[in-house]
Amino acid sequence: MARMHSRAKGKAGSLRPAKKTVPTWIRYKTNEIELLIAKLSKEGLRPSEIGTFLKDSYGIPDVKLLAGKTVIRILKEKNLAAAVPEDLQALIKRSIDLRKHLETNKGDMTAKRGLQLAESKIRRLVKHYKSTKVFPADWNYDPSKARTYVSYNF
Repeated sequence: MARMHSRAKGKAGSLRPAKKTVPTWIRYKTNEIELLIAKLSKEGLRPSEIGTFLKDSYGIPDVKLLAGKTVIRILKEKNLAAAVPEDLQALIKRSIDLRKHLETNKGDMTAKRGLQLAESKIRRLVKHYKSTKVFPADWNYDPSKARTYVSYNF
């Protein structure tokens, strides 16, 4: 399948193992994994960073396979999930940075195009999150209020 905003093709990215069985060498129980996820979230790690940290430091290859739930689901159960999903936060942060850059560099047409593409992705994601009931139907993305949607610490 082609990339979203270019004609490039490719399937770059890591692949998960085909076997869906719990490895025998894992010594962590479900409740221990959930406690680790809560602890790491309180330390300020985002869900994707938590998964990477668990894989690299604790040898946990797949949280969903061991705990039966995703990292996001565990965080929601413990009321630690962010109000705005992580992928949307990253796109909003990018648009904030591009707007700040364009204030000082008005002639940078490449950055202007990047801003258009980023905001197009934001609108598409918001539409998806409205249809899946993550956001209410009347929620709208407003570029002038973008800083209020994002915890700007990442």
